[in-house]
Amino acid sequence: MGKTYVTTALIREARARGLKVAAVKPVISGFDEEDVAASDTGAILSALGVAATPENVEKISAWRFSAPLAPNMAARAEGRAIDCEALFEQGRAFLREEADLHVIEGVGGVMVPLDDDNTVLDWIVALQAPVLLVVGDYLGTLSHTLTALEVLRARGAEIAALVLNEGEGATVAFDETLAEIAARVAPILVLSLRRGQDGAGLAPLLKHGNAVIAKEREAKS
Repeated sequence: MGKTYVTTALIREARARGLKVAAVKPVISGFDEEDVAASDTGAILSALGVAATPENVEKISAWRFSAPLAPNMAARAEGRAIDCEALFEQGRAFLREEADLHVIEGVGGVMVPLDDDNTVLDWIVALQAPVLLVVGDYLGTLSHTLTALEVLRARGAEIAALVLNEGEGATVAFDETLAEIAARVAPILVLSLRRGQDGAGLAPLLKHGNAVIAKEREAKS
């Protein structure tokens, strides 16, 4: 569940409506080259109806790291670093490709570091594409959601919508969390995606043409 669940649901809904979809997840950590199908990259390729060949994996996720850590730390563990200028330029070039819907799935939350100087927020700002913020229904999501929106607004990011994604073990009823978030972030469009649902409820997003999907997640520490 999470960003990729929303990404793939949105891709499938768009394709079912006859739209041409381009989607990438340029940075991924915790990636197992021997089990692409189990990865977020593999899920996106499947939603696109594209084979998981080495060439297609590279096209979807050019910066892949095996350690399940923040990207800067995962890269460092391999003696590497993310070239953020190259990452940002790749995103700009991707958004110029011919498609009805462009989707760039981020990595981690809005403030996750990519290198010593840049975060996912810097990446979003560099691309100047509308943001689809995916949030969970866990305890603490209200604070995380409102904080993420504040920093996005402070940097001038366009918020396309917010999607509340249902996880497991939530202690507050999903509909209550949805209503509370919707009331606090109005007039931002708020959608929901529950476990097992298809992407029909995400159809309002298809008018945008571009979306950078970012997520605030429950802190594990």
